[in-house]
Amino acid sequence: MEGRIRKAVIPAAGLGTRFLPATKVIPKELLPIVDKPTIQYIIEEAVTSGIEQVILITARGKAAIEDHFDITFELEETLKAQGKEELLRIVRDISEMVSIVAVRQREPRGLGHAVLCARDAVGDEPFAVLLGDDIVDGDPPCLAQMVEVYRRWGGGVVALQRVPETEVHRYGIIRGDEVQERVYRMTELVEKPAPRQAPSNLAVIGRYILPASIFHILEKTPPGKGGEIQLTDALQELARRIPLHGYEFLGERYDAGDKVGYLKANIAFAMKRPEMAETLKEFITKMLPRS
Repeated sequence: MEGRIRKAVIPAAGLGTRFLPATKVIPKELLPIVDKPTIQYIIEEAVTSGIEQVILITARGKAAIEDHFDITFELEETLKAQGKEELLRIVRDISEMVSIVAVRQREPRGLGHAVLCARDAVGDEPFAVLLGDDIVDGDPPCLAQMVEVYRRWGGGVVALQRVPETEVHRYGIIRGDEVQERVYRMTELVEKPAPRQAPSNLAVIGRYILPASIFHILEKTPPGKGGEIQLTDALQELARRIPLHGYEFLGERYDAGDKVGYLKANIAFAMKRPEMAETLKEFITKMLPRS
């Protein structure tokens, strides 16, 4: 099995209501973590994992996301004239990072529908899905780890993270048999169960490698909770047809769709920057209550 994954779908059509008023006119995907838009971290992970084309699922008012990854002639010329070579290199690297295709989701019908919108752009090959709310700091990147699992086992792969029992109601939770260290053959997927009904504490997070056959399943999937087409429902059907594996990835995940998670990501990535770490550490220390 070649196991090559060339295309990645990134849903980016949400309204970002949890971050209002900041997201009133700015797409939530462009909110910065330190000095880099959240979605750039996602696309960098995809590119480092071998992705050659990114398919953005967008909506009205999201054109700025495409603009961020486009050539900005006036800015580049200004930086060049000012001799700011390092900034010029950073700006040019962004526009040359990867081939991007934008597909519009005309109405908010759920994550499953957003993935289905990518059908024509993906074609008949396996592909990745990366959700912009999940920032994963891993070495190698989370998606690259999953590609290796896909090469070994085929079928489909979803990323898993162990969560506290008190938080299982926030996630899709799997039941499965461990077939390799950190790899589980999934037999059941329960969406947001109560703690006593949860089959495990292994939660699905926003990274997937899926076969093109998922599109046919999504097409036939009826609306679920909230009248939306749920990707979880399609994954359960997919698991009945082919091997679907969950992989407990190595790395630190930050929920950038949650305000506290977003702040944690900013602090964590800032602390990795030598020019910021010491000053930030001193500030945080001063903010902590004295015992």
